[in-house]
Amino acid sequence: MTDKFIFRFVAAVSIFVFAVVVILNRKIIPGPDVTPSFTPFLPKLNAILNGTCCVLLCISLYFIRQQNIKVHKRINILAFCLSSLFLVSYITFHYLMKKDIVFGDLDGDGQLSNIERDAVGGLRNVYLVILISHIILAAGVLPLILLSFYRGLQMQVEKHKKLVRWAFPIWLYVTITGVIVYVMISPYYHF
Repeated sequence: MTDKFIFRFVAAVSIFVFAVVVILNRKIIPGPDVTPSFTPFLPKLNAILNGTCCVLLCISLYFIRQQNIKVHKRINILAFCLSSLFLVSYITFHYLMKKDIVFGDLDGDGQLSNIERDAVGGLRNVYLVILISHIILAAGVLPLILLSFYRGLQMQVEKHKKLVRWAFPIWLYVTITGVIVYVMISPYYHF
């Protein structure tokens, strides 16, 4: 496979994933009339997957610093698979959910009243900063992850290292903030 093909493939996958997330988040394609009973568990599953990926990324870094390429590669494959599972679960949740979850919405009506806004105060701004940075970096890191994953599997070490200098800290940040976002928003889930 040529670099040109790989870049096109990575671009196509990244654009497709971004488009699907936007379409489902904006409810352009409506979900089913009845929310399946497993739907409320998906956000917790997503947080578990993100947290596990965070730990795996740190373990992977340890093993590559120990020059143990075999274990490093296996752990990265596992982290990649779990992140892919996260993406499927995330997309499924947003497809199945009928309404958006609003930080601070204590009564679950989908609206943030002045009383609810006052109750959460500045914590809502902290949440929004974390959430927005998480979303932007999650969208941007996907092509870096795909390219660095490919370069690593092909043992194109120098190209892999150049990509990972950017991909690793961003991916790590996204996995950590994914868990933080879940912890912060979970009290407002009203299923």
